[in-house]
Amino acid sequence: QVQLVESGGGLVQAGGSLRLSCAASGIILSRNPMGWYRQAPGKQRELVASMNSGGSTNYADSVKGRFTISRDNAQNTGYLQMNSLKPEDTAVYYCNAHNIFDWYWGQGTQVTVSS
Repeated sequence: QVQLVESGGGLVQAGGSLRLSCAASGIILSRNPMGWYRQAPGKQRELVASMNSGGSTNYADSVKGRFTISRDNAQNTGYLQMNSLKPEDTAVYYCNAHNIFDWYWGQGTQVTVSS
């Protein structure tokens, strides 16, 4: 059974930083694509950052230069380092990993950026 458990969300002032974690079990992050998505109230879920099994990364234009996706293969944990946060980054952030069988999601973690 695949489980993705996010942590690290919270309330931060504009300009601040947060690091989200995604602890995985039942799937090996280093062998499968993973990503971070977010969903703000009244909006569709959108891709924020992704990493393939080879380590190549991709970012939404809105977060380029501010967010960094990474993973710790030994801990089987993914991360999203978020710097220079803006109020428009406020959303529920979801960790995702997928393989040939299915797409898997965490429960989400709330990030709120105050102005």
